[in-house]
Amino acid sequence: MSRSSAPPAGGARREPGRAVSRVALTAEAARLVRRLREEHGPLMFHQSGGCCDGSSPMCFPYGEFRTGSSDVRLAELAVEGVAEPIGFWMSADQFERWRHTHLTVDVVPGRGSGFSLEAPEGVRFLIRSRLLTDEETRCLGT
Repeated sequence: MSRSSAPPAGGARREPGRAVSRVALTAEAARLVRRLREEHGPLMFHQSGGCCDGSSPMCFPYGEFRTGSSDVRLAELAVEGVAEPIGFWMSADQFERWRHTHLTVDVVPGRGSGFSLEAPEGVRFLIRSRLLTDEETRCLGT
């Protein structure tokens, strides 16, 4: 799987001195991503639309989870200390329902999915969401 050079869906558009993104990481999530990157190499996230894991993005070694036409790339996350951006993908069906939402990837104690890289750490990634502001919506062209 090659990295896409196309902008993310409703991709970040730059305004003077500011970029708007659909996805962000908390400081704790960024720390965990750095650790996982050191251990596993380049990473990617996928947020499925399943009933049980809808608020838990899965973290995989880059390319281990196959994305296709039923997935939307929402962001390429820049994480300090990580050389390459980390793609954040979501199922297209779920994106249609969440297109007006900003997502923040956080970390909470608990057992994650058995397939997500953080599962053995005793923590799991979790999505915290809020509606996009009118300004963010305009910038993203949503």
